[in-house]
Amino acid sequence: MALIIKLLIVVAAALFSSYLLPGVHITGFLSAVLLAVVLAVLNTIVKPILVFLTIPVTILTLGLFLLVINALIILLAGVIVPGFTVDGFWWALLFSLVMSITAAVLDMIFARSNT
Repeated sequence: MALIIKLLIVVAAALFSSYLLPGVHITGFLSAVLLAVVLAVLNTIVKPILVFLTIPVTILTLGLFLLVINALIILLAGVIVPGFTVDGFWWALLFSLVMSITAAVLDMIFARSNT
């Protein structure tokens, strides 16, 4: 049950973020659900590999390069998921920031209500 709630939180955060940002487009609810699933898979498999390969750059930038990795994951999801498009790198970076903040706020709200 917690996995479904987490998935729905990411879906809501993605839809809200795409509504706020004109450079990010999600065609519908099913595309947002598929985006949440693909992001979960990419963050589980691809992101740790990218983080490991870029440890020196991440150390030199004091961790700010992780934002670039997040944007690259969003751009990769834009290639994989039909109905989800991102107009460029900067929109992907901004989308990842807005979606992360929105998901964190929603997670705090629903985590407190479940306790």
